[in-house]
Amino acid sequence: MRWALVKVCLAVTAMVVVAFAVPLGLVIREMAGDRAFSGAERQAASIGPTLSITTDREQLTRAMAITEPGSKGWMAIHIPASDEPGIAGQAQEIGIRRASVEDVEATQRIGRAYTAKAPGGSALLQPTALASGDIAIVEVFVPEEDVSNGVATAWLVLAGVGLALIVGSVAVADRLGVRMVQPAQRLAGAAQDLGEGKLGARVPEEGPTELKSAAVAFNSMADQVVQLLANERELAADLSHRLRTPLTVLRLNAASLGEGPAADQTRAAVEQLEREVDTIIRTAREQRPQTQPVPGPGAGCDVSEVVRERMGFWSALAEDEGREVRLAGVDRPVRIPVGRAEFAAALDALLGNVFRHTPEGTPFSLDVHNGEDAVLVLVSDAGPGIADPEAALTRGNSGEQAGSTGLGLDIVRRVAESTGGDVRIGHSVLGGTEIRIWLALHGGRAARTGRRGHRVVRRRRPAARRTAGL
Repeated sequence: MRWALVKVCLAVTAMVVVAFAVPLGLVIREMAGDRAFSGAERQAASIGPTLSITTDREQLTRAMAITEPGSKGWMAIHIPASDEPGIAGQAQEIGIRRASVEDVEATQRIGRAYTAKAPGGSALLQPTALASGDIAIVEVFVPEEDVSNGVATAWLVLAGVGLALIVGSVAVADRLGVRMVQPAQRLAGAAQDLGEGKLGARVPEEGPTELKSAAVAFNSMADQVVQLLANERELAADLSHRLRTPLTVLRLNAASLGEGPAADQTRAAVEQLEREVDTIIRTAREQRPQTQPVPGPGAGCDVSEVVRERMGFWSALAEDEGREVRLAGVDRPVRIPVGRAEFAAALDALLGNVFRHTPEGTPFSLDVHNGEDAVLVLVSDAGPGIADPEAALTRGNSGEQAGSTGLGLDIVRRVAESTGGDVRIGHSVLGGTEIRIWLALHGGRAARTGRRGHRVVRRRRPAARRTAGL
């Protein structure tokens, strides 16, 4: 593309230069010839006053000598024969004649200036009237060098100017080509890198307007591709993490099988399956940017209904392990802008962590508090607690918890942040960990008034605990 643009510019400029330089060169040559013959006419006219007075040879010779052509021997005077007394029938020729006799006679007949060919140049034949009424011919020789004087220099200058224009146009075309080709090459290179799996490939948004628009579109497409891949990995990780809930049940049931080869094999199989699920989760989450789930139009669920359903599942396991469970705040419907499956997965992640990371017999509780702008879900236990709450909320950081992928709390956090809320880890009244899930009901407005809503919820919490069931 770059060389094509240079060739086109070279051809166009060359044609323009030729179209102007050739006619201009011819005009210059014509002007040089006109200048030479105009000078010759002036020199011939300077002899006219002398001829009108006398035809004496000596006087005419002196008159020619004071002119430039006459001093160089380039002037001659042809006087026809006269009927005057003393010189009847005699014609005079003063100076060196270079034109032919026929050209001189023809000029006398036609009575106007005439240019005739002569050896080494041209001869200007200028008719001049004598006092006798006859016509004398003044001949001025114009050498070929005078006719072409300065023409070669002018043509050389024209050629230099034309060549400079061609070189300049090629240089400008080359720079324009580079300005156009480089963004296109970067775009092609980035597309190839993206095709090879280098998802960080982007193109500087610069260059001509069209290529800049293409770069913007490419970067937008690359961002969308990265987002789609990230969403797929996130979905794979989340779905795999949901398998940990039934795996927890299998592990607990396998632990109660007692001793024996079959029981040992069952426990080993459950542990291997749990390791494989953890491997899938970690592999799916490697080198992916953090994304936020965005609820679709009309998405939402009843917190109380989902909590009662999931607690029906986990209460049976708690009874098998001798855990005391307290549930509060689920006696009336409470709508939140989170899909049922997402909220159920978040609850399972929290309750699964309680069973996975606290000893058997450790009590826990789940409270739901409904404020004006938000819903607060509290999961508390009497376990050993979390040493570094901030690190625990970092995606992919399992901290010191054995067998943890670090994805459970991240699922909960993303669900909360999808509504404009957040997740906090603190110390519970039971002595262990308390995880507070803040679910905003009105998006940004709830997030801005979160502190005020939080104080309302905290005042209602003791009453909720007094009405705790189970």
